[in-house]
Amino acid sequence: MTVAVHLENVHKSYNSIPVVNDLSFTINAGEMFGLLGPNGAGKSTTIRMLTTLTKPTQGQIEVFGYDVVSQPILAKQCLGVVLQAISVDGDLTVWENMELHGRLHHIGNPGRQRLIEQWLEYVELGTRRNSLVKTLSGGMKRRLQIARALLHQPQILFLDEPTVGLDPQTRRRLWEIIRDLNKQGMTMLLTTHYMDEVEYLCDRIGIMDNGKLISLGTLQELRSTHGEGLVMKQVGERWEYVFFPTLEDANLYLNQQQDKTGMMVRPSNLEDIFVELTGRKLD
Repeated sequence: MTVAVHLENVHKSYNSIPVVNDLSFTINAGEMFGLLGPNGAGKSTTIRMLTTLTKPTQGQIEVFGYDVVSQPILAKQCLGVVLQAISVDGDLTVWENMELHGRLHHIGNPGRQRLIEQWLEYVELGTRRNSLVKTLSGGMKRRLQIARALLHQPQILFLDEPTVGLDPQTRRRLWEIIRDLNKQGMTMLLTTHYMDEVEYLCDRIGIMDNGKLISLGTLQELRSTHGEGLVMKQVGERWEYVFFPTLEDANLYLNQQQDKTGMMVRPSNLEDIFVELTGRKLD
């Protein structure tokens, strides 16, 4: 199986402060990989290293076999990137932003015009093609970034919280686009705080905290490891959670309690596991 992304013992420090600490994992070609973690866990720094925007302090990173430090141009040719920060040019129109990106990637006509039209329609910006980007809402700018990243049909797409600020309809439409691209064979790495997004889209999930990878696997593997059943108990204004190997074990525990007031059983989900592992609530 072809390896799309390989990180081995990667470290990144700023002013001697470690941000990424001995990070190692592999993403296979065609895989949809979710990288999760609280704010400050090191996710965005990891994406910046993968996309050659910053160099690792130590360790090795390869994208489709190209070293991001010694072969950055070859690595970048494989990449499509949607970063958290809005990076489209506000003084250009929607179409001009796409046209510039297409020309920078040497996409010839008439294919370039067709692809621009296709992706603007996909993200529902076709009617705003002549609008200056600075007149768009934040959600529209995000959708334009995604359309732009897809324009040159990259081998791997990095999505750093791509649906932040988008309305539910647009989020769902983008999910459909992302899933369809993945079904066609495109490799993707997604970071997000939306657990439902990860559950719907991702094949495997890595959870980071304090710059380290603390858990890795499919959703089912994570649930099997940490518990598929959950007993919730209301204590004052807070809920306490206790994991059990299966839902049946959780129900058995509940049935054994003399006082079941404020208690309930349900299957565990990714957000439960995330909060349990990181010890924090989602932002």
